[in-house]
Amino acid sequence: MAGPNDATGFTAETNEAVEKHEHLDWEDREDWEAASKGFIASLDPPVIKDAGGRTVWDLEQYSFLEEENAPSTVNPSLWRQARLNMYHGLYKVIDRIYQVRGHDLSVMSIIESDSGYIVIDPLISTECAAASMELAYEHLGRKPVVAMIYTHSHIDHWGGVKGVISDEDVAAGRVQVIAPEGFVEAAVSENVMAGNAMTRRASYMYGNLLPKGPRGQIDGGLGKTTSSGTITLIEPTVTIEKTPTELEVDGVKIVFQLAPDTEAPSEMHFHFPQFRALCIAENCTHNLHNLYTLRGAKVRDAQAWAYYVNEAIELFGAETDVVFASHHWPTWGHDSCLEFLKKQRDMYKYLHDEVLRLANHGLTMLEIAEEIELPRELASEWYNRGYYGSVSHDAKAVYQRYLGWFDGNPANLHPLPPEDASKRYVEFMGGAEAILSRAREAYGKGEYRWVAEVVNHLVFAEPDNQAAKELQADALEQLGYQAESGPWRNFYLTGAKELREGVVKSDTPTTSGGDVVSAMRIEMIFDYMAVRLNGPKSEGHAMSIGFDFTDTARYYLLTVENGVLNHSSGKPAKPADATLTLTRAALDDVLTQASTVQDKMSSGEIKIEGDAQKLAELFGLMDDFDPWFNIVTP
Repeated sequence: MAGPNDATGFTAETNEAVEKHEHLDWEDREDWEAASKGFIASLDPPVIKDAGGRTVWDLEQYSFLEEENAPSTVNPSLWRQARLNMYHGLYKVIDRIYQVRGHDLSVMSIIESDSGYIVIDPLISTECAAASMELAYEHLGRKPVVAMIYTHSHIDHWGGVKGVISDEDVAAGRVQVIAPEGFVEAAVSENVMAGNAMTRRASYMYGNLLPKGPRGQIDGGLGKTTSSGTITLIEPTVTIEKTPTELEVDGVKIVFQLAPDTEAPSEMHFHFPQFRALCIAENCTHNLHNLYTLRGAKVRDAQAWAYYVNEAIELFGAETDVVFASHHWPTWGHDSCLEFLKKQRDMYKYLHDEVLRLANHGLTMLEIAEEIELPRELASEWYNRGYYGSVSHDAKAVYQRYLGWFDGNPANLHPLPPEDASKRYVEFMGGAEAILSRAREAYGKGEYRWVAEVVNHLVFAEPDNQAAKELQADALEQLGYQAESGPWRNFYLTGAKELREGVVKSDTPTTSGGDVVSAMRIEMIFDYMAVRLNGPKSEGHAMSIGFDFTDTARYYLLTVENGVLNHSSGKPAKPADATLTLTRAALDDVLTQASTVQDKMSSGEIKIEGDAQKLAELFGLMDDFDPWFNIVTP
């Protein structure tokens, strides 16, 4: 099958126009100077492998970005960001503050304390975190890590923790693990309850399935892409519960500010008064962030986001000379820091207020997204460009948060599902050949958005129509080439690839491994079992299963009736149909597939009283989730 294609003349002209955009100062070298400032050393080559020799991180495959000028297949603004995100290695921010950048999607920061190091956000994978720490040890000296700080609950800020510290270090009190209130619940629930769907969509968002190159994946906007190593978790030993909270960690004073329901449900900023340095977590980075992330997550609160950035300015602004975050490069200089924080604050506040202003005039979500633009004084800043989020889908997020999916038009209240509607669209439009003929004409005029919308109906009506899939792929590809947002480009190009080749499975790191399962409250495990219960299949089934945990002296009762699984704590008056006596560790082994129920029964770690067939019946009603479901085809 054809593809990937070159840029069409229309796409080339569109991308050339970006370089002439009146808002953008292409001669501005401030970001280039900042991204390279303080460089100490880098990995040579910049490749990280796991213990088995499998590559989990590789910057060498992005060598094509050495070219200064963007090819016609890449938006020049995104090309610029992709090249800036290539700076990698160990950097000195100021005395006693360092960062390792370019070893994962996120950045790991290292603070020199009196006798060791305080580490902030240990990346996604243990392998990447360990390699980053070894680079720091080599050039800064080998000293113990005395504290680990998680800025927030997203996996790229804690998954690599066991590459830096161990459970034994924490249990022995040698290392504090500091996190914001609600961290564990937020971290675990996001990666489990809808984790299968989110993992699949994340493969689109970060371009993990695409080849690297000018016609493929070049960047994620927030960083290059995601690493594919081992994910771990160590639970916090210190929880920040109020603003301000002051701690002294091995001679370093830290003042914490909670910033919940901003970029993450559980997030915090913190200030180092003796260094006049502010860690702003992921709430101010060198791009417009997501108010709604395309991989799927709860919509974020733009008003809260702006509020907590403003509070950080009020709390710490007067005593700040450097701002650093968990992505991208820092900002130096008191005045520059304040301007950066204020313009990031105002970007999110503008989107919030302007969307609601337009909504109150009666505009719908789609109409608002088409009309809204950031004012020039915000849009002209490179750090406010839509490399990760976009004005379009962030505007829709604000609308969704307040007004939901329904635009008020009753014609949209109960639309037909895609396959059924698409068959009728095709019939109304005169059949497949008529659609293809007209769509090819539109494609020839550069109307790629319209082609993608129209031909999508034909693909869903006739999924075996090769000509339709090829034309749809061609249209999505040109849209990807034009996109300033890394995730938009990756979504478009991954969709095009799957239309041409079908779903090609690849290795993906699990976000619900042993450490994540162990961190789940038992109630969350039962809630997830309820998600897995096949409701229609469960109709007519009724049962009760007891779980008697000997290590915690807790009893839970699971009941299935009316197609629903509920759980409660405490022994019931009437004995359960079956009761399992076990430890939490034994359950974790079963859930992570390290063992089976049968194995645990043979070893005596699980005992069952009552009707064991009821347990088999329950598991028989559970769905297993395949992450490789179709997206661009029915």
